[in-house]
Amino acid sequence: MAPQDSKTRQLEIIQNAVGPAPWYWKTFPSVTGTSRQALEWTFHGNDGDLAYLVTLALAQEPDTPRLALNTYCRPFLIPSGKLGIWCPEPNELRVLCFDPNQLAAFPFTEIAGWFKRSNDRLYATTAPLAEIELSSKLQPGMQKIEIPEPFRDLDELLLISSYAAKTKDEPAAAILVLYPHAGLVEVLPQKWFTASRFEVGPQWISRVARDPATHRIVGEGVRIGTFELTDDGCDIANWIEKQ
Repeated sequence: MAPQDSKTRQLEIIQNAVGPAPWYWKTFPSVTGTSRQALEWTFHGNDGDLAYLVTLALAQEPDTPRLALNTYCRPFLIPSGKLGIWCPEPNELRVLCFDPNQLAAFPFTEIAGWFKRSNDRLYATTAPLAEIELSSKLQPGMQKIEIPEPFRDLDELLLISSYAAKTKDEPAAAILVLYPHAGLVEVLPQKWFTASRFEVGPQWISRVARDPATHRIVGEGVRIGTFELTDDGCDIANWIEKQ
């Protein structure tokens, strides 16, 4: 395959990858429950009591949301028809599973001003079916973990975590590759993303995906550019477009 064709393919993969709320809300997957009722995502803008929130509601009932996402949440689909959400918390990542058909509606008054006064990543009046907590201090490499049954239909889930760097030359972020069907998680410290090379905070890794042609991870960073990682998933193999 010609280099230009490879670049085009990689950029398309990255552009279709889900990014965090609210900046990438248009990349969120379409949600349809087993009842065949379509649900739609709505971004509520940068001002007002619903500022920065992204909500999920039935298409015919947009004013009665069933789920609200704060910043940095990423939704994903589970083959069994369930809806997954993953989000960063202090010192960990949370991965949650919901049944779209069981999500109860609530009024906007319950979440008015919620972003401004809460550090909670998501709001729902229905409890998740299952949840996984992954420490941001996991050691590099493959590790065995307990995976609740609702997640086991997933082959792979790529997550992005901060990493406890002790010096400016140590990785400040890691990609966690979750293999729910196998009960494994692989921790890939990003050796290239250090405080000595980047302004950690204003610059950050926003979304990643697997290139099915090469099996390498490709991704995008805010104020960084787009990239392809090495075979081990820990360093830059190629800058697709650098800012």
